[in-house]
Amino acid sequence: MKTTMMLVLVGLAFAFGTAAGADTMTWPPERHKESVFTERKLEVFQHGTKAEWGYSAPQTDTFLVLHPKQARSNAPLYVVLHSAGHDVNSCLACTDKVGNHDIYHAPADFYALYLDCKANKGDWWWGGNKYQNAEVSPTDKRVIDTVKWVIKQYGIDENRVYLAGNSMGGSGTLGIGMRHGDVFAAIKANVPAKVEHVSNRMYFTSPTVPADVKIPDPPIVVDYSAPNDGWSKGHDFYAKVMNERKYPLFFYWGPFGHANNHEQIMKVNDLINSFDWLNVKKNEAYPVFTNASTNDALPWPDQLTVKKSGQINAFFRWKNISDTPSSMEISLFLIAPSELKTTFKIPSEATADVSLRRLQMLKVAPGETVKWTFGTASGETKADATGCITIPGLKITSEPVTLTIKEAL
Repeated sequence: MKTTMMLVLVGLAFAFGTAAGADTMTWPPERHKESVFTERKLEVFQHGTKAEWGYSAPQTDTFLVLHPKQARSNAPLYVVLHSAGHDVNSCLACTDKVGNHDIYHAPADFYALYLDCKANKGDWWWGGNKYQNAEVSPTDKRVIDTVKWVIKQYGIDENRVYLAGNSMGGSGTLGIGMRHGDVFAAIKANVPAKVEHVSNRMYFTSPTVPADVKIPDPPIVVDYSAPNDGWSKGHDFYAKVMNERKYPLFFYWGPFGHANNHEQIMKVNDLINSFDWLNVKKNEAYPVFTNASTNDALPWPDQLTVKKSGQINAFFRWKNISDTPSSMEISLFLIAPSELKTTFKIPSEATADVSLRRLQMLKVAPGETVKWTFGTASGETKADATGCITIPGLKITSEPVTLTIKEAL
């Protein structure tokens, strides 16, 4: 009864703000309501538009901030984008029950930010067909400005901000999140509804990212999609470009349809929660594994009725050792069978090309040569046109081995 009443009050606050007239609202956001939900403090905020977002007309938007169960400083932030079938209030309501859109459920020790795109016609996470050719939509800009405001307002740990979404919100998670590796440490998309958003924002249909466009190293991406879900169309192209551009991807699939219940999905593919994405930090370098020998064949585009589940990069792990102006060290290994209960066979070894991104101290210019060692193997490699370093064909096992990158003097 208490939870139901709280949601009614939140809904009334939402309705009041919209009825009050978009032209009466400004930025920064104004707090309209405070209550308790699932034993956590909940605040309702509303705001108008900023001219630089580029909306064609003023509008009022609502977002919710859910506090950690226990007050803490420097907490991480979990940002949620709802599906087309929800608004910000019904999205939050899902979190009152395990199994109801589990991707919406923020950890108890995190702050959580729930954003809305249902109140205003055409204001969708994917930006709508109106926004093409990598043009950043007003919605994208609104989301990022809101996240940054919450980070500052609540003293959030800037290195532990995460973005998650379901269906349309999964599309927004990929499209908005990948473009903003300067904001998000990692992102997770549950059955994203198409990949056009991320393809447009990241120039996937172009041979390369234009030279005058600077995109930060992206957050680590986790995606779980189903071949028997029509919304997953295009994941073959998406995975191909992610691999070619050396972008970080943990990808899981199986015939679970457009599902959102983790317990049910894990009966089909029990790897979807196996990677600890909520402990990735924005201020730490990470490896990107591409062309791995242990990757399963994709069922897209013409094997969509195949019942077999699969994965890309599911078993790779790492640990940062050091990152200095002259060198970088990172330990690479496969997860051990004793550390992961799964129906998949965990490989004892894998071969993969390994790229390094988000280097913190070691700066490598485009075309610059660096030296590398990995166990008994060693060599030199040149950074690509973006300054990304790739070491091809490393043999990785469950025994951690240190990869060292040094300046070539």
